[in-house]
Amino acid sequence: MPEAITRDAHEFGVYARTGGWAFALKVARSVRPGGQPAGETSKVSARRFAGLAGCSADRVMRFYKAWDRAADDGIVPQFESLAPGAEIELPEADVWLSYYVSRSSGTSVRGQAITEAAEAEGIRPTKALEVAENPTALRAAILADPGTAEAARKALMDRLGEDPVLRTGMARDIVRTDDLKKAVAEESKTGGQLDYVRKIVEEGQVKTPAGQKIEAPRSLREEAERHLSLIDELDEDEETGEWAQEAYDSVRTLVAETVEKDPELRVQERRAKFYSSLQKATKAFEELTFDDVDGEEMDDIVEDDMLQRLEELQQAISTCISALQKAKSGS
Repeated sequence: MPEAITRDAHEFGVYARTGGWAFALKVARSVRPGGQPAGETSKVSARRFAGLAGCSADRVMRFYKAWDRAADDGIVPQFESLAPGAEIELPEADVWLSYYVSRSSGTSVRGQAITEAAEAEGIRPTKALEVAENPTALRAAILADPGTAEAARKALMDRLGEDPVLRTGMARDIVRTDDLKKAVAEESKTGGQLDYVRKIVEEGQVKTPAGQKIEAPRSLREEAERHLSLIDELDEDEETGEWAQEAYDSVRTLVAETVEKDPELRVQERRAKFYSSLQKATKAFEELTFDDVDGEEMDDIVEDDMLQRLEELQQAISTCISALQKAKSGS
């Protein structure tokens, strides 16, 4: 018997008996738990594993979380006891769907789309079709039950990418609701903080407070990756704002320390900060003009405190120029 056929038959048999557990094991024994530093284990991050696998980190984390939930129930070993390449006896395939949460998708044909989505979720299509035929009952369940509402929210989010009409309607509802606008602003802030931390890991560079791009030291990259791994382990319904703020503050502190420790970099940072302030001031002063105001309107517009504040600004600028000229002549 050719070795390739034997190997295929063996792997098929493993999957037939264990289902997704076979692949979850590969993740569990190769991906290090969140927060564990890279130097303490030969395992890799979920993002690195996904890159090697040619898939998304989200997909890897769905298998990771399924194993984590099963480990909490004592069904499978904890991550820490599994080394890369380890083999164990796996649970049966029908247990898998109790722990794994997949993503649903659809097609353009309504009935077929519902059937395929139901099968992908491991439920009978008749149940999903029955719900689809009674939207009023679905609405009542969403209004009355937080769990149903959360399931509906996740389904809507999965559909937004392929449904421009729904996307436009959701956006319109958000901008018309003050509480939702505030929530979106908070999430945007959290997203920006996470992007800042994530770019350190992915690009190996970091932006300083003054806007310079510098190479991120190894310690900074490891700290950023540690925080990201902790955030990746959070369940979808857990708030990430506090975790993102902590990660952002931590890496920003390390960036500031990196700048202060390097004399040349410190000078470049202060120069960049000064230029940034100078550009903002220049733009502001360019707007201080009365070219479109005639003489009669001038008396009505001008007030005493305007002139006083401009004189104070002029004095501050003169002081700054004197300091620069003195430094230049001294050098």
